[in-house]
Amino acid sequence: MFKKQLALAAAAVTLLAGCGGAAEAGGGPKLALDAALPTSVPDGAKIVVGDPTTQKALELSGQIDKVSKFVQFANLSGGPQTTEAFRAKALDVGAVAEIPPIHATWTGLPVKIVASKFRQDALNHPIYQLGVAPGVQVKTLEDLRGKKIAYSPGQAQGALVLKVLKKAGLTKEDVKLVELPSTGDIYPNALAAKQVEVAPIGGVSIKRYLTKYGKDGATTIPHGIRDDAGHLYTLTSSLEDSGKAAAIRAYVAAWGVAQEWIDKHPKEWIEGYYVKDQGLTTADGQWLVDNAGHPEITSDWSAAITRQQETIDLLSKETGNKDIKAADLYDLRFQPVAADAIKAAAK
Repeated sequence: MFKKQLALAAAAVTLLAGCGGAAEAGGGPKLALDAALPTSVPDGAKIVVGDPTTQKALELSGQIDKVSKFVQFANLSGGPQTTEAFRAKALDVGAVAEIPPIHATWTGLPVKIVASKFRQDALNHPIYQLGVAPGVQVKTLEDLRGKKIAYSPGQAQGALVLKVLKKAGLTKEDVKLVELPSTGDIYPNALAAKQVEVAPIGGVSIKRYLTKYGKDGATTIPHGIRDDAGHLYTLTSSLEDSGKAAAIRAYVAAWGVAQEWIDKHPKEWIEGYYVKDQGLTTADGQWLVDNAGHPEITSDWSAAITRQQETIDLLSKETGNKDIKAADLYDLRFQPVAADAIKAAAK
């Protein structure tokens, strides 16, 4: 399954690259990375964006025309796919969690974060829980000692595992890390087959895992760590094209308004996205909305940068990668863009 998904992603990247995509000029002269962002998107400027969820929100809210002139959407999301598309010069903007911008930087791919979203009351609205295999006794984080734990280097779930071990006072040597891609149902299926004993599972997979295997003794436990970061990030080279930079700024503004629309229109979002687009039940969609709580999009990224630095420091120590400054990953020119757009739309 994972190989098939990678093949599909590669095919999508090849198709985009063949269509020009991010390799084309954005419609403006070179822009310094410390220059003020242009506020008007020039004619002919184009960006390719891998953010299917926001695309659907823009469509459902009737806002898609605000970006359709300069945005080409690609059905790509997540770190591995966006990184591959960035390297192929087939993508300008991707939607990911906390780790991909860090991992991209470590692999020599210059990127910048241009938007960030979190969850209000994040500890009570986590993205992930620790799934426990049927019949395995894990009630606390300390019970992880000696267990086989699914681990995906370079992805949010992998970083979460390392954070959990640190919180429990354990090291990698105290457990057995089993490298598995965190794509699709791989983790829930690995738990059910007892290929691993513990794995971070997120979204509706939590509900489905307990519904399907709870009768056999499957459980989940909370990890008690913030895991709510979501980012838009872009190639640094795209920001150096004034036309693309203007288009990215405009997209970030539309993205912010779309997140607010999702929060204010849960019934329309459940029916239009979770049910009709994703094929989930209304009950599953409602569970996801309730679990997510409300978004937090702020014009002050200082706390987020501090948390990102803590993640970098931990991963550097555990993986042997060089330490980098979290602040260098963020393009602070974009800091107020989404929040200001939300305020303006509310007037």
